[in-house]
Amino acid sequence: MQEEPTSLRIEDPGIRSLFSEAARYQAWLDVEAALAQAQAELDIIPAEAAAEITRKAKLSYLNMDAVQEGLARTGHPLVPLVWELDRLCDGDAGGYVHWGATTQNITQTGQLLLMRRAHTIFLTQLAALLNLLADLAEETKDALLPGRTHGQHAVPATFGYKVAVWIDELCRHVERLRGCEERVFVAMLGGGAGTLASLGELGLPTQALMAQRLGMTPMPVPSRTLGDHQAEYVSLLGLLAATCSKIGREVYTLMKQEFGEVEEPVPTGTVGSSTMPQKRNPKLAQDVVAAAAQVRTLVPLALEAMQTEHEADRTTSIMMQRAISEACGLTGDILQRLIALFAGLQVFPERMRRNLDLSGGLIMAEALMLELGQQMGRQRAHDVIYDLAQAAVTEEQSFQELLAADPAVRDHLSDEQIAALLDPGRYTGMCRHFAEQGAIQARETATAISRRTVTERPST
Repeated sequence: MQEEPTSLRIEDPGIRSLFSEAARYQAWLDVEAALAQAQAELDIIPAEAAAEITRKAKLSYLNMDAVQEGLARTGHPLVPLVWELDRLCDGDAGGYVHWGATTQNITQTGQLLLMRRAHTIFLTQLAALLNLLADLAEETKDALLPGRTHGQHAVPATFGYKVAVWIDELCRHVERLRGCEERVFVAMLGGGAGTLASLGELGLPTQALMAQRLGMTPMPVPSRTLGDHQAEYVSLLGLLAATCSKIGREVYTLMKQEFGEVEEPVPTGTVGSSTMPQKRNPKLAQDVVAAAAQVRTLVPLALEAMQTEHEADRTTSIMMQRAISEACGLTGDILQRLIALFAGLQVFPERMRRNLDLSGGLIMAEALMLELGQQMGRQRAHDVIYDLAQAAVTEEQSFQELLAADPAVRDHLSDEQIAALLDPGRYTGMCRHFAEQGAIQARETATAISRRTVTERPST
């Protein structure tokens, strides 16, 4: 048994702080500054005004007591912030703040800015997780265990193969997340009803320049009723959460004493129960499963939030904001716990091998059937092995002895051949290959994420 960890620290990935009130206000200010810069470039507002707005669009400059008082008085989420930015700007620059925009243009674009920052963290977390799984796949590519279907022994496999399956699925989630970026992270500037009446023909060029400064893409039709891009992202997080839950549940199951094949890190001094001192509970796996279920429940909320009436409806904006902020926060928690879990996972190949032998060789029935099938035909061989396998179970007899005593088997297989066919190590198919290729795939995907994180610098 490996040495127990002495401590376990779950690092804060920083997702929840992205959706704090302060972060939200600063994101809105960033959008207001980008809007002013775009309009100055198109001579819609004076360049000096845009420069002053940009200088003062910092939360540290604002009198937040005044903003909060305005919020309490007006009940409006953005107007008090605009008032305060107007007050801060020297000269007549404040009169050009929020020119031609409506509240949702700023708040939704700001929220997507925050979501994109969360997105970058998710990809970084996935890169770390994939690197850990790559190591695990290589280390356990030959660790024999019983492959299980419908909860029962099926054919032999390796733990590394199981990890390769996780890697394959997670890498597709990375592809999905990266593939959605141009659709999801969009800047919106359509004015009150999305018609751009306030800016006319200069509206779309303004939106394009604003988006460029924010490192986003512009909306072809800047309608306030469009929510499919936001719902898509929550749905993608739901898919990712489902995979993470599957992984967590597998660790949870294999950690049961009846299996005993793995154990998540249980630091010295960890208390599993107030009444049962022996408990070593799968806390990380349970956290993952519980949080993932919550993410999946937010997908229907995001889909409901797409049902916006007429040209705008604050109801659906509230729903979408909740779905996004909660799904992002939970996803960050899930990935961080999986990183901690696999950074300290203990694997017990000896127990896996013992579990493989629990059926007394019955797990090798397919291999015996296929070998006999070459001599007598597959279906007849299936019938012969089926009868012997069922007898071994119902009559509690040795499967190997029944095979050796059966005339149909004896006519085609020697004792040595039977013994060789009962060796699970010779019937793992492509498990080693899948594990090795999975490790390569995981590292390549993680490297691509890391390179992109270093080279990409969104405009601000």
